[in-house]
Amino acid sequence: MTTQRVLISGAGVAGPALALGLRRRGFDVTIVERAPSLREGGYKVDIRGAGTEVLKRLGVYDTCRALDCGMKQITYVRPDGRPIATLPASLLMGRRGDDIELMRGDIGQVMYDATAADVEYVFGDSITGLRSDDEGVDVTFERGAARRFDYVIGADGLHSNTRRLAFGEVEPVHLGAYISIFTVPNHLGIDRDELMFSRPGRLVFAYAMGSDQPARVGMTFASPPVGYDRRDVASQKAQVKAAFQGLGWETDRFLASIDAADDFYFDSMSQIEMPSWSAGRVVLLGDAAHCPSPASGQGTSMALVGAYLLAERLGTPGGIEEYERSMRPFVEKNMAFGRKMAKDMVPGGRFQIAFRNYGMRTLKYHPRKEQVIDKVLAPMHEAANAIAL
Repeated sequence: MTTQRVLISGAGVAGPALALGLRRRGFDVTIVERAPSLREGGYKVDIRGAGTEVLKRLGVYDTCRALDCGMKQITYVRPDGRPIATLPASLLMGRRGDDIELMRGDIGQVMYDATAADVEYVFGDSITGLRSDDEGVDVTFERGAARRFDYVIGADGLHSNTRRLAFGEVEPVHLGAYISIFTVPNHLGIDRDELMFSRPGRLVFAYAMGSDQPARVGMTFASPPVGYDRRDVASQKAQVKAAFQGLGWETDRFLASIDAADDFYFDSMSQIEMPSWSAGRVVLLGDAAHCPSPASGQGTSMALVGAYLLAERLGTPGGIEEYERSMRPFVEKNMAFGRKMAKDMVPGGRFQIAFRNYGMRTLKYHPRKEQVIDKVLAPMHEAANAIAL
């Protein structure tokens, strides 16, 4: 039997996780990535429920757990920096059982290390054309020579190039907010603490993995869709400055470091909704197929689950259709949770912020605070475990 060849676009988390599963089944796998090298850094991501089970089945859970961020607490602060309330991170983030939290760059490195020996990685290139027939896909590249594969998988994120080539333009569903994350000097000496500062329609958060480590700053703001060039980072930074300048707390000091940040991220809080994730032998995976938005906290877990299921089924009769059928209920549950959280993530008016702050101040004294948080976070855990592998 001829070895089947698979091209995966995207070397983030979903693509290498799929490659790891496919190699175990004997597939010949190539990953093409537009970036010149593996992306480092990034923000911290949660892996819960079914996502942790996938890491175990792929044999990388212990390695990932050793890289857990180990966040100790979350502190809500006033404009002058005085704490409003401080609560254990494990309580507020709803960590259960084997759930873990680690930097996106760290899990990407784990997946790369697990696949680099027997997966072909092509960095600094991207797909420019796809022509499918019943037996395979002819692929042209921006820099490399044209090649033919049995399957092409788009694991290239919210703004997937593979999706555009195979399905045409798919407009992301804007959820009413934008988010930016970038690295700044840790002038506050933050040590596994996450600081959160709110103003109507604005949220600023900062965390670090140690007092001697740089800090990651996130800024989210409510806004209708705004036009911007995704390749023009300078204009994106200008939009963030305009939205947050003079807000209070340490915000202006963070903004003073934004131009020097080489890991700047900016995008809308958006979801991708599609009636089908496949077009012949071209299949979408992870955010390219069903981005739930960063507000859900479930994007990485969904990508891992999808990669595991597709790796089990690709190349079998009806396998792609079964991948979609198995994933749909799980995806729909998490998409709904993402829409809810997008509304909650960016604070509304002053009354809403004051009410939230009062709740946080009094929660630490509540005799049943664990049960209170469990009830609030029940939809998240239900979504994280809404599939049987």
